[in-house]
Amino acid sequence: MDTIETIKDQISNNTILLYMKGSPNQPQCGFSARTVEVLMACGERFAYVDILSNPDIRATLPEYANWPTFPQLWIDGELIGGCDIVSEMFDSGELQTLIKDKGPA
Repeated sequence: MDTIETIKDQISNNTILLYMKGSPNQPQCGFSARTVEVLMACGERFAYVDILSNPDIRATLPEYANWPTFPQLWIDGELIGGCDIVSEMFDSGELQTLIKDKGPA
């Protein structure tokens, strides 16, 4: 399976998916840490991909998503955005509503 197919497969098989640096227990950048914090506060399980240990995905995803930075939050196959957008949505209550409507990952 090529990298694009792997990415499509990951996105389609996980309702809530975070591409991040590190893991939820050990984020490797402040933006990933903040995004994980916000997602955990929403109370639903989510999947993640550590782009630092997946260099092909790290190189390919920005072009596929048309989004240059990490982390990237995908919900129900749709790119939501990075840390700033996710944090703003959380602060407004929009993220919690979106996640609750989608159900557990």
